[in-house]
Amino acid sequence: MESIRATGTVAELVAARWGDRRPGLWCEDTVLTHHEVAAGAAARAALLHDLLPSDGPPHLGVLLDNTPEFPLWLSAAALAGAAVAGINSTRRGPELARDILHTQCRLLITDSARLPLLRGLDLPGVRLLSTDTPEYDALLVPYADARPDPSRATPADRLLLYFTSGSTGAPKAAICTQGRLAAAGRSLAGQFSVGPDDVHYVCMPMFHGNAVIADWAPALTVGAGVALRRRFSASGFLGDVRRYRVTYFTYVGRAVQYVLATEPGPYDRDHALRLGFGTEAGAVDAAAFERRFGVRLVEGYGSSEGGAAVQWSPGTPTGAVGRAGAGLVVLDPATRAECPPAVFDAAGRLLNGDEAIGELVNRGPNPFEGYWRNPAAEAERRREDGAYWTGDLFYRDRAGYLYFAGRTDDRLRVDGENLAAAMIENILARYEGAAAVAVYAVPDPVTGDQVMATLAGTFDPLGFAAFLNAQRDLGTKMAPRFVRVVERMPVTATNKIHRALLRREGPHCADPVWWRPPGESGYRRLTAGEAAATGRAGQGEGPPVSTRGPSSVRRQGLEPRTR
Repeated sequence: MESIRATGTVAELVAARWGDRRPGLWCEDTVLTHHEVAAGAAARAALLHDLLPSDGPPHLGVLLDNTPEFPLWLSAAALAGAAVAGINSTRRGPELARDILHTQCRLLITDSARLPLLRGLDLPGVRLLSTDTPEYDALLVPYADARPDPSRATPADRLLLYFTSGSTGAPKAAICTQGRLAAAGRSLAGQFSVGPDDVHYVCMPMFHGNAVIADWAPALTVGAGVALRRRFSASGFLGDVRRYRVTYFTYVGRAVQYVLATEPGPYDRDHALRLGFGTEAGAVDAAAFERRFGVRLVEGYGSSEGGAAVQWSPGTPTGAVGRAGAGLVVLDPATRAECPPAVFDAAGRLLNGDEAIGELVNRGPNPFEGYWRNPAAEAERRREDGAYWTGDLFYRDRAGYLYFAGRTDDRLRVDGENLAAAMIENILARYEGAAAVAVYAVPDPVTGDQVMATLAGTFDPLGFAAFLNAQRDLGTKMAPRFVRVVERMPVTATNKIHRALLRREGPHCADPVWWRPPGESGYRRLTAGEAAATGRAGQGEGPPVSTRGPSSVRRQGLEPRTR
């Protein structure tokens, strides 16, 4: 714990902004100085002290869009030595209630727009505070003169309980202490040379770890400004960047693709933005983003729970995430032996993926702090040897650079060969009509898996087959058996592709599906009878395949739906 103690606390960072009269927080027409943020946090911390009961963990839930109240309550919790559970507003009914009760929230901060989600839910012992009511304003009045006092907080205090998404089971609430969050903020601020004159754009949802750890925390560390967007909007991105003079932002999932899908304009480079940091943009989109906006995107890897991280550095080969640091190894999950280095042919195609791809494991020190009330999930990550198993697939070249190959859930076994979905996606993303691509396994009627792809964009069966034949790095078993064509890619609340839904539906869906029958080289429309004949390996036949819609879907509707 000595390393955590040395990092300081988030409470100290909040208190350090007292007296700083520079503008520090923007959201639509609201502007707060750093001092006003610190004062607002102090008032809410004092209120917390009086409202939170002493007979349980000091946890509060925040069910809000990215409004000023969200960072104010994060800061207040830090000062009060309490923890915030970010509640996902796309969850519904019993699932929503489960998240609130699982994290033992005694107080739930929300607003009138979210109150309908809570109607009819059994939330014993949970007090609701609606931030846009006169009653809420009246509650804060007696604490208006409070000053931030960081002395109650320690680096080991829990500050965040943020849910990590998974393909199966209920979301797990990962723990992040004040010490770890402060250390992460300092590390990222140093890595990207951000300072007090920067403005960080927080457009990813703050109930997710990315927005808080990779965007808000480094801004707080150096006293940079924060511009909030209630919900991510591709069409509003560039306008916000100009309006708030944004210099830094983070992204996850398909957010970059959505921005690229907006209409180009002559002033796309008229802004102060210099850097974007995130995951899953891909090399093709990162290059397109830099060409259009003149902004470098840095793709990084970090497990949501903090157990392993890989940093990009100059000289990193195309397609690689970065060099493996001390303690990071790629292991065969079955044998726990280290996987051999990757072997590539002249075209860059991975020749030994079956043996080179394994799970990334951190055998060295790591800051993973566990899951709240989930020992089984914690044991899956932290094995008996003390190593941290990320649940992510990688392969390593002979120089020690790591290449992401997907989640362990995304591994496919086709005709006895192990394939990684991420590798196939990177190839299919080159297809001219592809605005977004997802690759996943569907059951083979005999044994193992078949490759299925969902493509958002335009699809021409003859052109797609010709494209596949021209890809020298496409292995003989990588070509998709099925191609589902959608108007928009289904995504989660954090703009990540909803892979669990796609896997569950397989070829039995309402969208047009094209397939390449065994022994054939071209693609044709899958009929309802053929879909039924493919089987679903114990899942039943599912709904009939729709015959609606043209064979080509225009590149449109790329902005994610919101609820």
